[in-house]
Amino acid sequence: MFIAILQFRLMIDGAMGLKDKRRVVKSIKDKLHREHMVSVAEIDSLDTWNLATMGLVACNRDPAYLRQTMDAIIKKLQSLPDARLSDHSLEIVGSEAVTGDPVDDNGNPLWTEAEKRQD
Repeated sequence: MFIAILQFRLMIDGAMGLKDKRRVVKSIKDKLHREHMVSVAEIDSLDTWNLATMGLVACNRDPAYLRQTMDAIIKKLQSLPDARLSDHSLEIVGSEAVTGDPVDDNGNPLWTEAEKRQD
């Protein structure tokens, strides 16, 4: 499994306040999720009305597919009518880069040693 992590900043020049910014951010998040089945969140600059710092992730078994999808998303971000892409960074990592066993919110393993051996 491979995971694509795209972080990007959008300048929202037409925003006159946080309400305008939130409308633009929500529209972009919904469109990217609907068209590419990715997860998108605003991750920083929450109180800055003309700047949105966002994170996007997707996973797939094929890194070439992820690269193609991320390239398409970056192109869309570069041509947004309500915002301007100011910068971005993309990283595609393999599951071997993720260390340790997954745990729940309390730090308990999600599955037992016996459940892991069933594969």
